[in-house]
Amino acid sequence: MSTWELLAELPLQIEAYTLEPRQAVVSSDFERKSTVIRLTGAGSEGLGEDVTYDAVDQEILQQAGPTLPLAGSFTIESFAERLAELALFPAPPQREVSERYRRWAYESAALDLALGQAGTTLHELLGREPRPVRFVVSLRLGEPPSMEPVSSRLERYPTLRFKLDPTSSWDENLIAELVATGAVDSVDFKGLYVGSVVDQPADPLLYARVAEAFPHAWIEDPALTEETDAVLAAHRERFSWDASIHSIEDIEALPYPPRMVNIKPSRLGGLRNLLDAYDYCAERGIGNYGGGQFELGVGRSQNQYLASLFHGDAPNDVAPTGFNVPDPPPGLPSSPLAPAPPASGFH
Repeated sequence: MSTWELLAELPLQIEAYTLEPRQAVVSSDFERKSTVIRLTGAGSEGLGEDVTYDAVDQEILQQAGPTLPLAGSFTIESFAERLAELALFPAPPQREVSERYRRWAYESAALDLALGQAGTTLHELLGREPRPVRFVVSLRLGEPPSMEPVSSRLERYPTLRFKLDPTSSWDENLIAELVATGAVDSVDFKGLYVGSVVDQPADPLLYARVAEAFPHAWIEDPALTEETDAVLAAHRERFSWDASIHSIEDIEALPYPPRMVNIKPSRLGGLRNLLDAYDYCAERGIGNYGGGQFELGVGRSQNQYLASLFHGDAPNDVAPTGFNVPDPPPGLPSSPLAPAPPASGFH
């Protein structure tokens, strides 16, 4: 039986829902907006988080309010089918992938509600034991780049590990300082993004410097041109893929058979897609780690919970939210996060 089949028939009763705005200035120097979806029914509630990146899409949703016809009796599977029939955006989204993010918000809220109504948890339903979650803190180092975002965090939290976004402005001195920390677990070249604030064009010199300087780090999303593919040829076993992974078909279409892929639940767009991808990777010995998307609410704890069930011992980009603000407060938990399974529900 597939992992999806273990929860597809879980009953669900929805009476109403509300939308709750979230916003914060985060470490990538932008104001993050998200929306928490709160479903209620049969004396329980379920939460999910819409992590659509474009603020205007969040604002339109919040202004429109809870207008979708979601009340009724469902299973998890039939609720997913209902969502597929609805226009989840009051106005067309700024980018196509946002449809997946919003669908995940509603489906994760539905799962949370259904588990609460059944008085059970996801790990109990799937027969999995929650594990400690190893995490990294994902950072950009600014323009011009500086060691400060790394050094200030290490001063307060000396055991932190990092996932960093190299840019063409990184010079040899900065790279040497980063190497000296011994704290870099992965580097994200952001080579598959187009038209975003984090675009980084293919840069053979940067790729060569970084790949050689961090010989044990995962190399995420390189832009493979004839020139960059050549300089990274010796490092293909360390490739990991993120931005292009929306489905099993995307994993199959990768230029080289992967050893690791970044599975972001919201980017997969639905519970069945996510769980089928986990099964696919497990059957083929492909490693996973979880990816965060600057969640401001329940989305981050749900990602951590999934990591504890499917890939706890990996460089999960699911650090506690406090690490993503410009000045992380004291008292944040260290890695690995101890298992914290819920009494019921999905967060």
